[in-house]
Amino acid sequence: MNSREIFTESVINRNPNVRTLKWEFGYWGGCLNRWYKEGLPKKNRAPVPTEYRDMTDSLYTYAWNCENKYIKEGEYPNGYALCAGNMYYPNQGFALDSDVRDYFGLDAIQRRVDVNLFFEPIFEPRTIMETEEKLEYIDVDGARRIFLKESATIPTTMECVVKDRASWAQVKEERLSIKDISKRFPDDWGQLVKEYKNRDYPLILGGYPMGFFGSLAHLLGYENLFFAYYDEPEMIHDMLDTLTELWIAVFEEALQHIEVDAAAIWEDISFGSGCMLPMPLMREFMLPYYKRMTDFLRGKGVDAIIVDTDGNCWDIIPFFIECGANGMYPFEVHCTMDVRKVREMYPDLIICGGIPKSEIELGPARIDQLLEDIAPLLKSGGFIPFGDHFIPPEVSFENFKYYREKLNAMIEDI
Repeated sequence: MNSREIFTESVINRNPNVRTLKWEFGYWGGCLNRWYKEGLPKKNRAPVPTEYRDMTDSLYTYAWNCENKYIKEGEYPNGYALCAGNMYYPNQGFALDSDVRDYFGLDAIQRRVDVNLFFEPIFEPRTIMETEEKLEYIDVDGARRIFLKESATIPTTMECVVKDRASWAQVKEERLSIKDISKRFPDDWGQLVKEYKNRDYPLILGGYPMGFFGSLAHLLGYENLFFAYYDEPEMIHDMLDTLTELWIAVFEEALQHIEVDAAAIWEDISFGSGCMLPMPLMREFMLPYYKRMTDFLRGKGVDAIIVDTDGNCWDIIPFFIECGANGMYPFEVHCTMDVRKVREMYPDLIICGGIPKSEIELGPARIDQLLEDIAPLLKSGGFIPFGDHFIPPEVSFENFKYYREKLNAMIEDI
């Protein structure tokens, strides 16, 4: 069976006779740099994308491609990432891994329907100031960001494009119109439709930074958003209504040409000890818009609606289920998330992730215990095991190899 067929049968239909997917979430660039030195064959090193398409595809691309004396030829920025299965592609200027996938026989990665869900036109990236140490620039979403070249992590947002009602009104009028939806489809849409119709991988709608908290945090900044819930509730509702209407219009058009396997909604609403919003705010500002979206998707036959949130999300799993979602990831173990308990409490939930990424470096004995812990879920369906976020550079290729080969064997033994 190909990757799409496995996703349908094992993850959505919960067929106990079909193995789950062999995926990872992704890898930090510094991790791949290390692994190539430690024995991973460099047969088809994934290039850093240079094209600017839309916010989801091309955020941070300008920074990843700037002149940087700290990055050796043939290496990635340390804080760059490569998509490896559950982290869909295209996304944030990240590369599509094939060397790790081919070496370990992993399944084909899921792809995102490549349409523009945010600003049309995008902002033209431009440099404000650049030295050998840092780049200050305007990104494709209009945000002013600073990229520190030595650490080369995801750029820091210094100023968001939406600051108040006036700036929101301007962005809404100039870049969020639904009058001509065709402008939101890329020039190669016809070719993409042909590829999507003949694909062997899962295809999803949505993706970063589409979310009913996540998008607003991205457009306003977290601190400004928290104040705006209280100071500018009408603006927040207008932002959510505008984005929901836009997304449904784009999806409606896309689904006239293709079928998809799932929808991905990015929130990152949790941190180490819990959710960043009190439940009354979530119910007022998120629930109605979620219901509009999930009702629409289910009406179009999209049966898997999966929410991405890091951190401790115990208290909000029931909320997202009420919203109409039926899956979540990556269940970060260091934030107390335990996929065994999640399965006991929510037997119908699609669960992805749940293996503590950093503990892979503790070696075979610890890896054996980690995999023994998640083994019962492999027979339950609706579960894709992988490291609970991007694999960090601290994990050696030797230990990752032991972990991945043993997990593959367990999956194939179903």
